[in-house]
Amino acid sequence: MSTIDHLHNKLIEKILSIQNEDYLMALDNFLTSQVNSNFSELSEVQKQMLDKSESDIEEGRLISQEAMNRRNLEWLNEL
Repeated sequence: MSTIDHLHNKLIEKILSIQNEDYLMALDNFLTSQVNSNFSELSEVQKQMLDKSESDIEEGRLISQEAMNRRNLEWLNEL
């Protein structure tokens, strides 16, 4: 089990043991504010990259996951 999974499980166990409604509401508010603060505005470069991706999709410039996996394995074998 990864460290993150272990931490998730420990936190879930602790939260399940809390019976104080006010405490749980405060915890919920804190976690919600933390999740919302992680979202930020995209930079102009990021927006341009997304626009280019949309253009590639519209123009059919795509590759399947299987083809990409083969390409990656070929590249790794060249190292």
